[in-house]
Amino acid sequence: MDNNISFEEAIAKLEEAVRLLESGALSLDESISKYEEAMKYAAICNKTLEKAEQKVKILTENSDGAVCDAPFVTDEN
Repeated sequence: MDNNISFEEAIAKLEEAVRLLESGALSLDESISKYEEAMKYAAICNKTLEKAEQKVKILTENSDGAVCDAPFVTDEN
């Protein structure tokens, strides 16, 4: 499994694994294997989200290191 896949790819693979697990069509061995795969994709997603959260926190810290509440502004606003 490639740990360098995008968040969107990991989410899609995780959703597919969950769909297959919920379908009940897999054997016990296949279900265990698919569950292990799903947990790896979930870990990739969590790691990506944690990195994004850290970036946002760094970007919103003011000069004395305190995190300030700043409105999220997009080009559409």
